[in-house]
Amino acid sequence: MSKKSRQPLADELKPFIAPFRFDGSGKFHLKSHKTDARGGLDREKAQAILEANRKRLNDFQERLYAQDRWSLLLIFQGMDAAGKDSAIKSIFEGVNPQGCEVYSFKQPTSHELDHDFMWRCMIALPERGRIGIFNRSYYEECLVTRVHPEFLAKEKIPPRLVTKNIWRERFEDIAAIERYLARNGTVILKFFLNISREEQRKRFLDRLEQPSKNWKFSMGDIAERALWPRYQAVYQDIVRHTSTATAPWHVVPADHKWFARVVIGSTIVAALDRLDLHFPKVDKAERSEFKQVREALEAEGKGGGKKAAK
Repeated sequence: MSKKSRQPLADELKPFIAPFRFDGSGKFHLKSHKTDARGGLDREKAQAILEANRKRLNDFQERLYAQDRWSLLLIFQGMDAAGKDSAIKSIFEGVNPQGCEVYSFKQPTSHELDHDFMWRCMIALPERGRIGIFNRSYYEECLVTRVHPEFLAKEKIPPRLVTKNIWRERFEDIAAIERYLARNGTVILKFFLNISREEQRKRFLDRLEQPSKNWKFSMGDIAERALWPRYQAVYQDIVRHTSTATAPWHVVPADHKWFARVVIGSTIVAALDRLDLHFPKVDKAERSEFKQVREALEAEGKGGGKKAAK
């Protein structure tokens, strides 16, 4: 795919990517990002874009897998009920599951706590040719552990290493690892699903009112909701200090799930488009061998037909 043919797609999707992308240049204030933005779209137009992006993603995923050079790591973060699960399910509908792996990182196990805070995510990184999806990630260790200091105490870090600079140090470590991964062919896209407190309240009520969604509700969600201002402040700090040109954050308006999916899908498709993915070419020697094999198979088929007639 030539650079000239890629440009129209980049232009088409840019309005749904650029306003929400932060690469660390300039200042960042979470409050300046609207949670209910719709990009001038309605549901019908958004659905058309979503469908087009699904087809593009399916095509790019096949080429990514066949080329076996790049890998794609998608990181999803957000408050409870922000729509991470449903976004992943919707955007990747129809994509070959052999080329995608989803990991949901919950509360660390005792085995995971016996390792450094990045370990459990590092062993789940996508192979070349694959898409890895982290539903929550190592960023939880700069988020939940910061809001709940008692969780940090369980990580068995030598006390003298737990200083007032630990969060800045973790930001530095994360940025260094993401830079390393990018230099080795892993494209990293990070999405913070930015939902309003009022919209979260509505979705919690919906979970309580619909029996089919009761299982999604946890009393712990209400306890965390009470800490909303603290979580917002920490998320702002995370985006400010870990956004880089090679691993930018995308602050996705999440009050309207359909628009959030447009932003996320467009960002993924545009990133894959820039990789100039293609199916591997067969050299002359292999083509010659293929020709001989084809002739043998065709001759075998003709022979088989004669035997069947007898």
